Amino acid sequence: MRVLLSGYYGQGNGGDEALLATLLQMLPSDVTPVVLSGNPQETNQRYDVESYHRMNFLQVLKALRSCDGFIWGGGSLMQDVTSSVSPFYYGGLMAIAQVMGLKTVAWGQGIGPLLRFQTRWLARQNFAGCLQVSVRDRQSSTLLSNWNIPHLLAPDPVWALTSKTVPELVSLPTPRIAVTLRNHRHLTDVRLANLTEALVSLQIATQAFILLLPFQKSEDLGIAEKIKSQLQNNSQIVCLEDPELLKGVFQDVDMVIGMRLHSLIMAASEGCRCFAISYDPKINRLMEELQIPGWDLENMPDDVDLISKTWIDFYQSSEKLSSEKIKSLETEALSHQQLLISVFN
Repeated sequence: MRVLLSGYYGQGNGGDEALLATLLQMLPSDVTPVVLSGNPQETNQRYDVESYHRMNFLQVLKALRSCDGFIWGGGSLMQDVTSSVSPFYYGGLMAIAQVMGLKTVAWGQGIGPLLRFQTRWLARQNFAGCLQVSVRDRQSSTLLSNWNIPHLLAPDPVWALTSKTVPELVSLPTPRIAVTLRNHRHLTDVRLANLTEALVSLQIATQAFILLLPFQKSEDLGIAEKIKSQLQNNSQIVCLEDPELLKGVFQDVDMVIGMRLHSLIMAASEGCRCFAISYDPKINRLMEELQIPGWDLENMPDDVDLISKTWIDFYQSSEKLSSEKIKSLETEALSHQQLLISVFN
């Protein structure tokens, strides 16, 4: 059986690549994956899968015709806040697949926000037409329940992603604090300067080595470079493309300050303490479910001393998730795999 996988793949985003890696890890062994990607050659080389360009309509149509199934492969694909075009792209593909009679699955989804009537209507039709649906948070589950659409609620699939140790980190000093900031209109120059100054104070107080982790180079690397220029030799920018290595970075990290959703999920799953800076409701959902402290980016404190004191207190007195809780979340996340087996076996 050939199954077409659709998501925000091949765009250099570590979180979405982690979702793809997890989906490939969870697919039944007798399923042949075909991936729509923004960089088909890179996707082919990294995962050894057949891949087509996601924006080449003729290639996409050819791929659809050659497949027996279609999967929305994780993430917040159906939302109209960061892009009004995105839900029509993903929703259009799902609609075509359903009209063609493919077995369709919405897997590991975080739904919304959906502010426009048209996108809400399209999303409802898409999800209603799927053989199986799984979501990663309670708000998405509530929305589907209100639409009377059967579904599975389970933690984000990346909780179950295999991780690999990063050999290059062995020689770096400990303790370590990781930082994953991303470009955003509310991360102004003033806020970035305040965060950087607070990081300097945090480093002095804890004597920690700072790992700056760009999850998407095009959005994150410039910010990491600005921060590093103020931290001198007590930090390092670490750019990793392999999702399993990216998750493995957090194996020997004591604390993460993260804007990226999957940086927080990966860190928590590896036993790292998390402090969140939220730019999106999906981050707030995770903060609520795991009781992760943090601030909304738009309303974060302007007082550098307050920021650094909050971080220092958190570093000194907070506790990581228990091994039992982590194991439970990993086990629950494997429910997404059972859903795939129920459809494609």
